[in-house]
Amino acid sequence: MKTFVRTFFRTLRTLLGPFMLLKERLTQPSGVNREPMAQAAVDLQCQSMALYQFSTCPFCIKVRQEMRRLSLPIDKRDAQHNSANRDDLLQGSGATKVPCLKITDSQGQTQWLQDSAAIVAYLRTHFGR
Repeated sequence: MKTFVRTFFRTLRTLLGPFMLLKERLTQPSGVNREPMAQAAVDLQCQSMALYQFSTCPFCIKVRQEMRRLSLPIDKRDAQHNSANRDDLLQGSGATKVPCLKITDSQGQTQWLQDSAAIVAYLRTHFGR
């Protein structure tokens, strides 16, 4: 049964994926305009973050759209086709669930956020107006 479910969703993602990516591209929000110094500070903060994601995952698309709206240059790591990224995600968060935001603070402590709603809330709290 598990194999059937995986095959079903893989086929569905293969068929609908291009349409989802097209919709994402056509509905890209315009980014927030910040003063150059403020954007430089945001860019510096974003260097310590990475989004582990699948390109056609609807929840990942939701997070990427919010990143665009907030003008956040967060590194996006493909956990679907890149086994090294998938292994990092599994080792760090304990699961291969996406989207997952890896946040490393100035002391080197790492936090993993695994829910799209939690990630969006975090981004809005830390980078929203």
